[in-house]
Amino acid sequence: MSRSVSKIEHRAPLRIAVTPGEPAGIGPDLALSLECPDQDVELVLIADAGLMAQRAALLGDSGSLTLYAPTSHAPRSLLAIPGCINAAAGKVDAANARYVLDTLDRAIKGCLEGEFDALVTGPVQKSAINAAGYSFTGHTEYLALHAGGVKPVMMLVSGELRVVLATTHLPLAAVPGAISRPVLTHVIREVHRTLTADYGIAHPCIGVCGLNPHAGEGGYLGREEIEVIAPAVEALVSEGLRLEGPLPADTAFTPRLRKRYDAYVSMFHDQGLPVLKAVGFGEAVNVTLGLPFIRTSVDHGTALDLAGTGRADSGSFEAALRLAVQMARHRRARSG
Repeated sequence: MSRSVSKIEHRAPLRIAVTPGEPAGIGPDLALSLECPDQDVELVLIADAGLMAQRAALLGDSGSLTLYAPTSHAPRSLLAIPGCINAAAGKVDAANARYVLDTLDRAIKGCLEGEFDALVTGPVQKSAINAAGYSFTGHTEYLALHAGGVKPVMMLVSGELRVVLATTHLPLAAVPGAISRPVLTHVIREVHRTLTADYGIAHPCIGVCGLNPHAGEGGYLGREEIEVIAPAVEALVSEGLRLEGPLPADTAFTPRLRKRYDAYVSMFHDQGLPVLKAVGFGEAVNVTLGLPFIRTSVDHGTALDLAGTGRADSGSFEAALRLAVQMARHRRARSG
C-alpha cells in the first residue's frame, strides 16, 4: 500500500529496508545477525521466508521474524518475497536471479514512496544474474536505472575517511578520456549535497585529487590537471563550495590532511580505495550518491564458502546499517 512521503517523513521510528542479496551467499546470514541500533529504528528484511527460515536453522538461530505490516511497528520484521527456488548455502543457482531482482524492486518502490527511510543491500552474484539472461552490471547501476535514470556516484566510507570515485570500474588506459569538466562537476556537487544533507556538515571541505603523479607537476607529467580538473574546481569554488585541488595523490591522504578534508574525490578506482581499505578493511561501507533515497552496502562479495557456516564477519553490514541510520536521521532533521 502506497503512503505519501510527507506522512513518512514525520513518522517515527526510522524504517530501514534490508535486502540480503544472493541467496547462496553470506547475505542471509548477515541479515539475520543484524540488530536494531536504537529503539527508534525498525529493520525490514526483504527476502524469501523459506530461505531465511532454512538459513536460520542452519546457523542455529532460534529467533523468529515477525511478518512485516506497513501499519504496525516491530524492531525487526520480514517482508516476504517468494521465488527463491534453491536456497542451498554456497551453491549458486541462476534460477534465483529473478527473485534477487524482485527483492530490489520492492525495496526501490518502498524507498521512492517514502515507506522506507533508507536501503541497506547485501552482496549479489552478478554472474548468476547475467547467466539468467538479465543485463546486470551491478547494484549501483540497477538502482540508478530503476530510480529514474539518475547518474549515480560511488562513495566508500571507513570511519571519518570518505573517498568518492570520479570514475569506477574502468581499465586504467580509459580513465583520462572519462574525466571531463561535466563529470567532475556532477560528482563534486553530489558529494557536497550528501555531506550537507545526510551528514549535517554545514560547510564541508573536499579534497580533489589530481590524475597524474605530483598532480601533473605543472604540465610536465600530464595536462589533465591544467585543462580539466583545475578549471572544474575553480568554477565550483566561485559558486561557494570549499574545494582544494588538484592534490598530489601520493601525499593527499596523510593523517594531517585526512583531518582537514570531509571527503576526497579520487580520479580512479585504485587511487583512493587502497588507502581506504588499508585503513578500514572489512568495515568499509559503499554509499551510492545521486539516488533519490539513501542506499548503503557492504564492501565485500558473496563469500560462498562461508555461507551457512557461522564464520561470516558482519562488520561491514553492521557499519552499513549504522551509516544508513545516521544519514536518514540527518535527512529527516533537515526536512523538518
